[in-house]
Amino acid sequence: MRHRSPLFHVQLAFTLAVCAFLIVPVLLSMLAGFTVNYQQGISSGLTLRWVLAVWVGYRDTLLLSLGLALACLVATLLLGVPAAYVLAKRQNRLTRFVEELLVMPVAIPGLATALALIVTYGGVGGFRTSWLFILVGHVLFTLPFMVRSVLAVMLAIDLKTLEEGAASLGAGFRQRFFDIVLPNCRSGIVAGSLMVLTLSVGEFNMTWLLHTPLNKTLPVGLADAYASLRFEIGSAYTLVFFVMIVPLLLAMQRAARPRRESSEFRKDK
Repeated sequence: MRHRSPLFHVQLAFTLAVCAFLIVPVLLSMLAGFTVNYQQGISSGLTLRWVLAVWVGYRDTLLLSLGLALACLVATLLLGVPAAYVLAKRQNRLTRFVEELLVMPVAIPGLATALALIVTYGGVGGFRTSWLFILVGHVLFTLPFMVRSVLAVMLAIDLKTLEEGAASLGAGFRQRFFDIVLPNCRSGIVAGSLMVLTLSVGEFNMTWLLHTPLNKTLPVGLADAYASLRFEIGSAYTLVFFVMIVPLLLAMQRAARPRRESSEFRKDK
């Protein structure tokens, strides 16, 4: 058995302590959603009453947040991947300026961005009361993360050489982009997608100003639940959120893993 140095055990203990510091509060918060009375703890008994109450009372809010996150993901993929491709192909002062410009929605406080959207587009028909208004804000906020993730991979894989090799074999632009560029950028696309999903679902500052009573998202509903209802309701709300979003994130992470190629090849007869 390999001997571990004392330093290894110290580092392991520190890592476990940090993990516990981050995870234990979340677990305790979700556990409160199962207790009959949080003040009395588990001794009061376990129940699904609060989870069912959240699903009945806030189901539309949860589904709206999940739908917004998926719509935001589609929009950032359609906008961010081509934008990253152009920035990777044209590395000059202009593209570097555009890269820095893309970070502006992240650097500016979400409340300021939301106020700018309301002032600019708030009077356009029913757009202000539509869920699409919130979607625009989420796309502005999350698009830089998608572009940065994909761009970093494109710059690392020697995109120019790959495309020149494919072009020399007769591949057109469409074939090069979908069969060469995108498969080689899968890790960056998945990483950006994970960030877009999590940021869109949990975005609060911007959504607080953009939402209406008919378009209340999960973070806004969660804040209302903790502020005006029992603590058990807010905890159950958090639990339902995890149940909805974690399987989706795990599925996307699984999709990011490289496919294993079989080590055995069929022999020609």
